Amino acid sequence: MTKKVFSLDTLPGVQRDGTLFNKEYYSDGRWVRFQRKRPRKIGGYREITPDLAGPSRGIYLASRGDFNNVYSGYSDGVQLLPINNNGIGAGITDMRIGGEIATVSILDAGTGYTDGTYTNEPLVYPGTGDGLSAYATIVVAGGVITSVTLTSGGMRFVAGDQLTANIPAGSGLLIQVDTINSPFTPSDEYLWQFDTFVDSANSQNNLLLAHPSQDLNNIDSQVNTPLLIGPINGTILYAAGVFSQEAATITSGSPTVTLSVANLNIGAGQTVRGPGIAAGTKVLSISTTTLTLTQNATANGSNVDLIFDNEINVSGGVVTLHPYVFVYGNDGLIRNCAAGNIDDWTSAEANAVNVATGKIVQGLPVRGGSNAPSGLFWSLDSLIRVSYNPTNIVVGGTTITQYWRYDIITSQSSLLSAQSIIEYDGIYFWCGVDRFLLYNGVVKEIPNDLNQNYFFDNINYNLRQKVWVTKVPRFGEVWWLYPRGDDTEATDAVMYNIRENAWYDAGSALGSRRSAGYFSQVFRFPLEAGWEANATGTITRVSITNAGTGYTDGTYPYISLTGGAGTGASATFEVYGGIVTKVTIEDKGSGYVVGNTLTASFGSGADVEITVDAVNDAVSLWQHEVGKDEVKGTMVNAIESYFTTSDLGVIAGGPSQFSPVGENKWTRLERVEPDFLLDGTMDLYIVGRPYPQQPDKITGPYTFDDNTSKIDMKEQRRILRLKFVSDVVGGDYQLGKVILDADFGDTRGYTT
Repeated sequence: MTKKVFSLDTLPGVQRDGTLFNKEYYSDGRWVRFQRKRPRKIGGYREITPDLAGPSRGIYLASRGDFNNVYSGYSDGVQLLPINNNGIGAGITDMRIGGEIATVSILDAGTGYTDGTYTNEPLVYPGTGDGLSAYATIVVAGGVITSVTLTSGGMRFVAGDQLTANIPAGSGLLIQVDTINSPFTPSDEYLWQFDTFVDSANSQNNLLLAHPSQDLNNIDSQVNTPLLIGPINGTILYAAGVFSQEAATITSGSPTVTLSVANLNIGAGQTVRGPGIAAGTKVLSISTTTLTLTQNATANGSNVDLIFDNEINVSGGVVTLHPYVFVYGNDGLIRNCAAGNIDDWTSAEANAVNVATGKIVQGLPVRGGSNAPSGLFWSLDSLIRVSYNPTNIVVGGTTITQYWRYDIITSQSSLLSAQSIIEYDGIYFWCGVDRFLLYNGVVKEIPNDLNQNYFFDNINYNLRQKVWVTKVPRFGEVWWLYPRGDDTEATDAVMYNIRENAWYDAGSALGSRRSAGYFSQVFRFPLEAGWEANATGTITRVSITNAGTGYTDGTYPYISLTGGAGTGASATFEVYGGIVTKVTIEDKGSGYVVGNTLTASFGSGADVEITVDAVNDAVSLWQHEVGKDEVKGTMVNAIESYFTTSDLGVIAGGPSQFSPVGENKWTRLERVEPDFLLDGTMDLYIVGRPYPQQPDKITGPYTFDDNTSKIDMKEQRRILRLKFVSDVVGGDYQLGKVILDADFGDTRGYTT
C-alpha cells in the first residue's frame, strides 16, 4: 500500500470551455451545485398538477395568507391555480377575458310584458357580474320579447353572461351574451408579464396586471396588445385603460355631451361608448362637464351611462412602481398612470415619453433610494433609470411641475431576451447577446471563463426569447434556462453562484426542461412549468351551440361529454328556464380538436350541444427544491446527479508533492477514502486516457454508501479523473474531503 495520500481539492464550478486537459475545475456534472466550495446534489421536484395548459409562457405568484394564487399565461389566456404553503393545489380555473358585447340571443322571452318598443334599455345582471353599460332596443309583442338589438355593447362582458332588462309589467326575460369583441387574440407567440397593484381609487383594490407581449420569435416585434387587469381573487380579466362610467345627457345630431359631474380621468383622445354614440367616437375636447365629441350622437337621452375608455395597448409589458403602474413598448415608450389610480392616465403626474429608439422590453422596480419610486427599463441596447423627482420648470413663461426624471445609464448594452433579467438583493443580472451583465449602480460584465462559450455557441438563437431566468436564493444561484442546439424549448441551464463566485450548468438534466417559472419568495419553493405534454387536445374553451329543451332548472356537475375526436372530458351544466345557460369544463380530456361537437345526457331534457373552440396541451407545474426525487403523481423516480473531477494525473500537475521534472509516469490509484453526507448508494468510476487527445477508458462502478470507509482498487492512468454518480431513489449527497491513496505508477508507453 502506498504511503502517499492527497485530498481531492478541485475548484468549485463546472468548466465547459477550453480543452479537457487545461481545466482546474470540475470537468463535467449534471444536476449538481456547489456549496462551501464542494459539490452537492440539486434538490428534487414534485408535480403540483399535470393539467396546466401549456406550454406556459409566464408564471406569477401572489400570496394571500395561507393560500398562494399561481397565475400561468399561455397561448389562449391565463389560468389560476390556488396552492397552500405546502404546494397542494385546489383546482385550475381558466380566467375569462372580458370585452364589448358583439351578439346576444334570447334564452327566455318572459311573459306579461307590455307591448311596444323600448329604446336604449340598460341590460343588467339578474344577479352579479362584471360587465358594464350595455344597452339595447327591445321589442315586445304579445307580452313576450321578440327581439333584442344592441345599441351599446358596454365592456367587461364575457361569452355566456346572462342579462335581463327592466321592461314594464312582465318578468322572466333572460338574454345570453353569445360573442364579444374581445381585446385579446390567442397567439402561440405570447410572452406573459405579470404584476399586482393596489388601486386606491378603485373598489377592487387588489388587482392582477397581465400583459401578453407578442415577441417570442422576434424580440423587436411592433405588435401592440392590451394590458389586462382583474381582481386578484377573481376569474375575469379585462382591457385596462382610462376607464370611467359616467351619467350624461346626449342630444341626437349634436357632438356635445354634458356630464352629470366633472371627471378628471377623462381627456381628449379617449374613446366614447354608449347608446346613441357611433362606433369609433372619441373625445375632441373637454371643459368641466361639457365634452365635444368627434361625431354627432344619434339618439337623445338623459342620465345615460357612457363609457370613456382609452385602452392601454403596448408591445413591451407592465411593471408596478408603487403607487404607479408603468407600461412600455415600441419606440422607447414608457408610460405611467396617476398615483394609486389605474383608471387615470391623463393627470399631470401621469406621463408618456419615448426615451429610446428601440423597443422597451422589460421593466423592474428599484428598491429604496432617495428618489422612490424608481425603476429600471431595458431596451435592446440601452438601460434607462426612471425616478420620481418633482421639479418645477418654466415653459413659455408658465411654471409647470415635471414629475419624472429619465436617465440613460448606458446605450452600449445588449439584451438576449425580455425574461433573462432578474434582481438579486438589489443587483440586476441579465444575458446580453454575447456576455453576462449586471447593474449595481453601474453596468458591468460578469466574468465567466467556465461556460460562456458553452452557452452562447450552443443556444438556439432563433428562439432567444425562450431564454428565461430564475433564482434560488437559498443557495445563492441565478439560473438561465435556454433551448440548446436545435431544441425548440429550454433543455439546459447555466447557473451563476453569487456566494461561491462559480459557474456551472444543469448538464441537460430533465429538471431543466421548463418553459417558465417563479422564484422562491413568500412561497418558499421555486415554481416551474414543464413543456412536455402529458396529454394533447385538452379542451380549454367551448361555446353552447344548442341550449336544448325540457331540462329541470339547477346545476349538474361533472357530466360526461360524448362525441368528438377525444375522450375523458366532463362539464358542469347550469339550467335556467328549461335550457342550458352555462357550461364549465371540469375534466379537459384529451384528443379533441377545434370544431368538435359534444353532447351530454342529464336530467329530463335533451338536445344540448357544445362546440370545442380551443384546445391545448396539458403540462406539469412543478414545485422545485423539495425532497430528493422526481415525484409525479404516485410515481417516484430517481434523479441522476453526478460530477467529474479535473485531470489528477502526475503529468497534469497534481498532486503537487509528486510532480517531478523529467519523469513520465502513470498515476496508480490504490484506495479512495470517501467523505460524504450521503443518502442511498453512490457509484465511483475511474476515468482516464494516455494522452490529452485520446478517448477515455472508464472502469467501475465501485459502489459505496455512508458506511463505506474505504474503496480499494488497483487502477492506473496516465491522465486520471474520478466520476461520482448518484442515481437511486432517495439519493442525496454532499461532498466533504475525499482522500486518495496514490503514487507513481509505471514508466511505460500506452498500449491499447
